[in-house]
Amino acid sequence: MFTHLVGMRAGGLNDLLTQAGFRRSQTIAYRPACDQCNACVSIRVPVDDFRPSRNMRRVIEANADLVGAMLQNKATSEQYSLFRSYLGDRHSDGGMIDMSVLDFSLMIEDSHVDTTLIEYRRRGPDTFINGRGTGPLIATALTDVLSDGLSMVYSFFDPEHSNRSLGTFMILDHIERTKKRGLPYLYLGYWIDGSRKMDYKARFTPQERLGLNGWVRVK
Repeated sequence: MFTHLVGMRAGGLNDLLTQAGFRRSQTIAYRPACDQCNACVSIRVPVDDFRPSRNMRRVIEANADLVGAMLQNKATSEQYSLFRSYLGDRHSDGGMIDMSVLDFSLMIEDSHVDTTLIEYRRRGPDTFINGRGTGPLIATALTDVLSDGLSMVYSFFDPEHSNRSLGTFMILDHIERTKKRGLPYLYLGYWIDGSRKMDYKARFTPQERLGLNGWVRVK
């Protein structure tokens, strides 16, 4: 199922559809609707109740030298280069591997809702002034700002820094960003039980999963 997110009402519609289990891709909101299959489950983290595990605290400490700067959703050649490296290392057999520069630019910029980019770089001497890091781009997250939380649309990182557990770190950072905004939820998209590539999402508990009777809390 899908619908277009365009015009002045796109933001409000995106809020309602995200709460109903839809995801955004450019100006399209979509939700899988497969016969006799409900494997794709929307999940969100109630951020005020979340407590990081011991391992998650280690990830936070390992990335204490990074800072995320929230920027306008404008694509750059540096982002695209990082994106290509990430796909080549993690998703070389996926459907996104053939994305061109234009495709990437549309993914980042083609949005009629409140969308931002968060770029992660090492902390620098001027970070406390401008809120930005310095040096090469290490990770990036494309994020929607909703009325009840943040929604992580897509994220990618430098595979040469895989020891940092950057995927986990970006989620933990988004949980803190959601709290600071006074919003209740971080939306993580779809989770499929038994999918190795999605197992990491189940670690962020407590969480809520969308079922036939609405959002159900899972600890």
